[in-house]
Amino acid sequence: MKFHERSNAYFRERDVYLRLSDLEITHVQGLRVPILVHFDDDLLAIEMTIVSPPFCLDFGGAYLDRPPDYTPEVWRDWREQKCEDFEENWPVVQEILAEFESFGIYIADVNPGNIRFRNNT
Repeated sequence: MKFHERSNAYFRERDVYLRLSDLEITHVQGLRVPILVHFDDDLLAIEMTIVSPPFCLDFGGAYLDRPPDYTPEVWRDWREQKCEDFEENWPVVQEILAEFESFGIYIADVNPGNIRFRNNT
C-alpha cells in the first residue's frame, strides 16, 4: 500500500497503474512490474502487489502520453546523471524506458532504487 501526500503525484501514478492494468503488463524487459490491486482517490492510496528484484516500480514521477516539458539542457543533464547512476546497466535501462514509452508511459524519476536488477544489492 502506498499513500501519497501530493495529489498530482498520486493521480499520475494511479493513471500509470491503470494503463498497465488495461494493457495487462506484468513485466517490462524481463523486470517485474507491480500489479494494481485497489486505489482510493480520497485517501490518495494505491494498493499494488509486492515484487522482488528484478523489478521496475514507483511511477509517481511518470507522465502519460507525453514526456515532461524539460528544456534540452535539462534532458542532457538528466541523461548524463542516469548514465552515471546506472553505469553498465544504462543501455538496458534505456531499453526499459523505450518499452514503457511504447505504452505511452514516460518515466522521469528513474533511479537504481526503482529499477533494480538481480545483480544489484
